[in-house]
Amino acid sequence: METPIERIKLSQTAKDQLTKLKRLTKIDQWNILCRWAFCRSLAEPTAPSPVPIPQDSNLEMSWRVFGGEISDILLLVLKQRCYNDGLGTDKETLATQFRLHLHRGIGYLAGDPNIKKIEDLIELATKN
Repeated sequence: METPIERIKLSQTAKDQLTKLKRLTKIDQWNILCRWAFCRSLAEPTAPSPVPIPQDSNLEMSWRVFGGEISDILLLVLKQRCYNDGLGTDKETLATQFRLHLHRGIGYLAGDPNIKKIEDLIELATKN
């Protein structure tokens, strides 16, 4: 499946927030934390605000590294979300929405005072 974005480069703010999450959860892989963040944002009923996101950190990964074994599933979920939000599913829209969801999710996870360990992420994901 063709990916909407080849290389994902994060903002310095997002990198700093991920560093905090790495310390709290003991998850040492950026891509795994990014998957949690992306899914966290997708769980919100509203679309992310269309704000400019700088690409000013040295944290970069490919789509395949981000998604791992479930990269095609994550792409399908992103397309469905864009469709549900009344947006296009062209490559540019998907790339923009992906970056917005990823950064919003990172901010939500890093700002959640209840996340102090990996079990807190699991609890967040499994609560009704």
